[in-house]
Amino acid sequence: MKKIFPYQTIGIIGGGQLGRMMCLAAKAMGYRVAVLDPTPNCPCGQVADVEITAAYNDLAAIEKLASESDVITYEFENIDVEALTWLNKNSYLPQGSDVLKITRHRYLEKSTIAGMGIPVADFALIQDAERLNIRPETVSGYSPVFREIPLEEMTFPCVIKTATGGYDGKGQIVLRSEADLPAARELAAAHECILEKFMPFSKEISVIVARSTTGEVRTFPVAENIHVNNILHQSIVPARISPQLEKEAVECAKKIAENMGAIGVLGIEMFVVGEKIVINELAPRPHNSGHYTIDACVTSQFEQHVRAICGLPLGDPALHTPVVMVNILGDHMNMKELCDLAPYLPLLPNGKLHLYGKAEAKIGRKMGHVNILGDVEKTLAAVDASKIWA
Repeated sequence: MKKIFPYQTIGIIGGGQLGRMMCLAAKAMGYRVAVLDPTPNCPCGQVADVEITAAYNDLAAIEKLASESDVITYEFENIDVEALTWLNKNSYLPQGSDVLKITRHRYLEKSTIAGMGIPVADFALIQDAERLNIRPETVSGYSPVFREIPLEEMTFPCVIKTATGGYDGKGQIVLRSEADLPAARELAAAHECILEKFMPFSKEISVIVARSTTGEVRTFPVAENIHVNNILHQSIVPARISPQLEKEAVECAKKIAENMGAIGVLGIEMFVVGEKIVINELAPRPHNSGHYTIDACVTSQFEQHVRAICGLPLGDPALHTPVVMVNILGDHMNMKELCDLAPYLPLLPNGKLHLYGKAEAKIGRKMGHVNILGDVEKTLAAVDASKIWA
C-alpha cells in the first residue's frame, strides 16, 4: 500500500475551516499542503504552502492541484463529478469516489446503511411530488425497521429532504400535518427528495471513525450534540448515554466504515431513540462534532485523517479530559467584536479558542469554536452564565 511520508505534499479540495484545521495538522507533521478553493485568502489558503484560486469544476486548476500533490483529499462532499473522475484516473485519491457517491446522495446513503442491517429511519424516495399524500399517524411509538417503505405508507410526522446538497438544516422541511404539504410538494417539484419518518429521539450523538489505507480502524469517544436552529451549538464529550448505547454506537460506526471501505475520517450522526441507535447521516471527512478532539484527545480527528490517507499507523484517539465544544457563529458577533471575545475567556479558564480566519461574519456562519476542558456540568453552567452565545 502506498505511503505518503512527511515532506511530501497533500492536496486539499476545499479551503474552509475543515481544510484549514487539516492543513495545520499536516504541517505540524512535516507535510506541505496545496489547496484549491474559489475564494482568495480562504481559511485554508491562509496557512497552506500553495493556494490555487479557482472554481471546483475548473479542470485546469484540478490538474494543477494534482501536479503539486502526492496525495489528494477533500473537505466537503459536493465535488464536481468530472473533476472527481479525472482525479481517480490521474492522481492518488485514496478515498476514491465510491463512498463519496453514496454519502452525497441521501437515498443511496440510507439504502446502503439499511442493507447492512443497521437501523435508519423508515424512508421513501419521492419521484412524483403530486403523490405526496401522507396519512395521519395511526400507531404510537416507534420501532426501527431500517428499510425503504412505499411512499403511501409514510405517516406524520416526517421530514422531507433534498437527496443531494443541503447542510445545517437547509433543504429540508419537517411535516407535522397536511398544512405542511404544499411547501413539501414545492421542494419535491424542484429537487429530487426523500421522505424520512421523524425520529422521536432523546439525544443526538455522533461517532468519528477513521479507517486507514492499511485497513486499520479507530474510533473517537462518542459526542452528544445539541443543535440550535439546525446548526450544531455544542458537542459534549463524553456523551451522557449508557455504556450499552455507547458500545452500540461505536460498533455501528466501525461496521459502516469497514463495509463501505471508507478511507480517512468518517463522521456519523446518530439518534438515540429509546435504548436504540438510529443512523441519521454520514460525512466522509472530518466533522464539526469532532472539533473537540483537537484539545481533548491524544490525537485529533485532523491528524488522524492525515495519518489514514497517507498510510501511517493511526494515532491514539483516547480522551484525556472531558470537554464541551461550542460553535461561534456570525450571529454572536461581527468581525469588529471578535477581538472582544478574549476578555470573556477568563470566565472559562480552560477554554481553547479556534478562529477560522473568515473575512465576513454572517448569520448562521461558523466563525470558530471554543473547546472548554474539564467537568462537563460545570462547563455547561459557565457557558450559560457567560452569555457569550446569548
